[in-house]
Amino acid sequence: MKRVFLLIVLLYTSQLLYAQQTVESIRKQATAAAQQQDFSGAIQILEKGLEQYPDNIELLKDEAYIAFISRDYQRSIKIGKSLTGRDDADVQSYQILGLAYKAIAAYKDADKMYKAALKKFPKSGVLYSEYGDMYTQYNNKHEAINQWEKGIAADPSYSGNYYYACKYYADNNNIFWSNIYGEIFVNIETLTKRTTEIKTALLNNYKGLFNNKANIEELKNNGNDFEKAVASSMLAVMESESGDISPEMITAYRARFLLNWSNTNANNYPYKLFDLQLKLMRDGMFDAYNQWLFGQVINKNKYDNWVYTHDEEMQSFTQYQRNVLFKMPPEQYYGKM
Repeated sequence: MKRVFLLIVLLYTSQLLYAQQTVESIRKQATAAAQQQDFSGAIQILEKGLEQYPDNIELLKDEAYIAFISRDYQRSIKIGKSLTGRDDADVQSYQILGLAYKAIAAYKDADKMYKAALKKFPKSGVLYSEYGDMYTQYNNKHEAINQWEKGIAADPSYSGNYYYACKYYADNNNIFWSNIYGEIFVNIETLTKRTTEIKTALLNNYKGLFNNKANIEELKNNGNDFEKAVASSMLAVMESESGDISPEMITAYRARFLLNWSNTNANNYPYKLFDLQLKLMRDGMFDAYNQWLFGQVINKNKYDNWVYTHDEEMQSFTQYQRNVLFKMPPEQYYGKM
C-alpha cells in the first residue's frame, strides 16, 4: 500500500514538473520564433499553449507583447485589457497595454490605465517612467517631468526616471538637477548605451557650468533648502577655468566642492551620491571614478593612456563598482515634486 501511495505521489509530482517545463518550453519556442521575425508563428505557438493552459498569465503577456511588436495593436490591446482586469495582473501587464495604447496615440485610454496601475502599484518606478514617456508623446513635457520626479521619489533605485529627468533638465538649462540625476543614473546603470549618452550630457553640463554660473546663482537665491545648500558650496569653490576642459579640471573642482560640502551641510542634508564621492576620494579612487565618468567622452586616446598608466587604481575602482550596488535611499529625495 505504501509503495502504491509513493508511486502516486511521484507521478503527481512529475506531472507538475512537466507542466511547469511545458509552459516554459512554449514560451521559449514562441520567443525563438519572434526573434526570427516569425510573429504569426509565435502567436500560433502561444495560442496552442493556451489551449492546454487556459488563462496562463505568462503566456497571455507573451502573446500581448508579441502582438505589439508585430504591430497588431488591436490584438495586443484586447489581451492587455483582459489581463489588467484580473486580480493577479502585475506591473508588466500594465506596461504592455500602455505600449500598445501609446503606439496608436490612444492617450486618454493610456492616461486612465496608468492612473489605475499606479493606484495598484504606487511604488513602481517603471510605470512612472512610461507614464512620463506618454506625456512626452502627448507633447506635455511639464506633466512628463512631474511623473519622472514622482518615480524618483517612489522608487529611487530604478534608473529610468533619472535618465529621462536628466535629459529633460539638460534641455531646459537646469544644470543642477541634470547633473545630479545624470550621475545617479550612471551609477545605477553603468554599462549600457544610455550610460554613454548621459556621460556626454554630464560633460556638456560641466562645460556650461564653468562658462556660466547664473543657473547655480539662481538656485542659491531662490531654490529649495537643499538646492540653496548645494549651490552655495558649488559657488564657494568655483574658480575661473581656462583652456580645454579635462577630467583633471572637473575632478579638482568636484574635490573642492566635496570638502566644502562635508564641512558645511553634509549633516543637514545626507545624500548618498555625495557620500559615494567622498568615500571614493578617501579611498584613493576618485581620480579613477572621474576618468570613468568623463575621460572617454572627452578624449578616448587620453583616457586609454590614463588607464594604462594607472592600472592598479582603475582596477581597484572597477572592482569596487562591480561589487557594490549603488542605491538611493527613499528618504533622501530633495527634488522638485
